[in-house]
Amino acid sequence: MKLVRFGAKGEEKPGLVDAGGRVRDLTGHVADLTGEALSPAVLARLAALDPDSLPLAPEGARLGPCVPQPGNFIAIGLNFADHAAETGNPIPAEPVVFNKAPNCISGPNDDILIPKGSTKLDWEVELAFVIGTRARYVDEKDALAHIAGYCLCNDVSERNFQMERTGQWTKGKGCESFGPVGPWLVTPDELGDTGDLAMWLEVNGERMQNGSTRTMIFRVPFLLSYLSQFMVLDPGDIVTTGTPPGVGLGYKPPRFLKAGDAVRLSVAGLGEQHQTVVPFQP
Repeated sequence: MKLVRFGAKGEEKPGLVDAGGRVRDLTGHVADLTGEALSPAVLARLAALDPDSLPLAPEGARLGPCVPQPGNFIAIGLNFADHAAETGNPIPAEPVVFNKAPNCISGPNDDILIPKGSTKLDWEVELAFVIGTRARYVDEKDALAHIAGYCLCNDVSERNFQMERTGQWTKGKGCESFGPVGPWLVTPDELGDTGDLAMWLEVNGERMQNGSTRTMIFRVPFLLSYLSQFMVLDPGDIVTTGTPPGVGLGYKPPRFLKAGDAVRLSVAGLGEQHQTVVPFQP
C-alpha cells in the first residue's frame, strides 16, 4: 500500500495510490496519517478497502510530506561505506546520530529554500522509515514489527553551517525545507527487503549519486533497535538512514546547489522527488 497526503500546505488530506497510480481520498476513513493512523490495526483496515470505492483526489493536487510533522526526525550520518570513504572519514564503530528539525519536513516536490548566509548547500538521497508502533528497548529481531512504512528523503544539508560553524551537525541539517519526504509512505509488505535498493540523485539532469542500500554499514533493524536504547520512538517519527557517495561535498572541487538548480532523486520502490532551489523569501 502506498499512502500519501495531498493538498495545499497545512491543509493536506490523507490518501492512497491505487493500482492505476491515481490518488484516492481517505478522509472518510482516517483524519490524517498521524501516529495513531499508522498502527498495524489501522493500516490493516485501510489495506482492506476497495480503492475504487474511494473518491479521487483533484487532478494535479500537490503532494505534501507523506506524514505530518513528526515528534522526532532522526538522521544517521556516514552510514554508507563508500560515502564515508569519499568524505575521508573512518567507518563508524557505532551509528552517527543527529537530529533534523521536525518542522523542516516538506513535500517531495516543494522548493528547497536557500537559507540566509548559505554558501555550501548540498544534497543527500536517503531511505527513511516511519515508526508505526512505539519502540523502546527493542531487540533487533523484533525491530521491523515497529515500522509502519518507508519513504524517500532528501537530507538537504548546509555544509558550512554543519562543519565550519562549530558545535554539532544539527545546525546544518534542520533549516526550513531541508526535509523533503515522500511522495509515498510504502508499507513494508509492498516494499519488501530493503537490503539492496537502487538509489540515485540528479542535479540539472546530471547524475550525481548512484548507489545502493547494499553498502549501508548499519541496516534498518539494527538502527531501530540501537536508537530505541537511547530514546523512545513514537508512531509517526521519521528515521532517515544515510546516503551513498556523490554528495556535493565529495566532489573535487566540491559542487554545491545554487538558485535555479533542479534536483531529482529516487530510491527503488519509493517514487521520485523533484525540487527547485530558490532564494529564501522573508
